[in-house]
Amino acid sequence: MKPIINQSYCALPYIFDNAKALRQRSTKAEQYLWQMIRNRQLMGFKFRRQHPLKYFIADFYCHEALLVIELDGSIHELENIKSYDQQRETIINELGITVMRFSNDAVFLEADKVIEKIEAHLIKCKSLLH
Repeated sequence: MKPIINQSYCALPYIFDNAKALRQRSTKAEQYLWQMIRNRQLMGFKFRRQHPLKYFIADFYCHEALLVIELDGSIHELENIKSYDQQRETIINELGITVMRFSNDAVFLEADKVIEKIEAHLIKCKSLLH
C-alpha cells in the first residue's frame, strides 16, 4: 500500500482538514455514487471520497487508475465556476490524472451510463497495469 502522502501530491494540512469536513456533508449525488463505487465494488479499484490533491479536493479519486470523478450541481453552469473548474482540471491533468465530470442529474437519472463510462476508463487502465 502506498503512503497517502504520495496520493495527495503534497496537499497542505488545511486541505486534509477541509476534505474531512466535506466528507461529513456530502451531497445526495455524492452519497448515491459512493454507494456504487466504494469498497472496491467497481472492478476491484479503490476509490476515496473528498480526497486531497495538491491544492484541491477531488469528489472521488482512484490512485491506481489516476482518475478523479467530479460531480457537478447547477452552480457549475455559471461562467466563473466553469472557468475555475477548467483551470483546476488543467492542473490536475498536469499531474497525470484524468478528470471525469458528471452532473448530479446524470448520477440520479442515468447511473448505469455514468458507471459504464467510469468502467470504460478503468478497463483501459487495467490493460495498462497488466
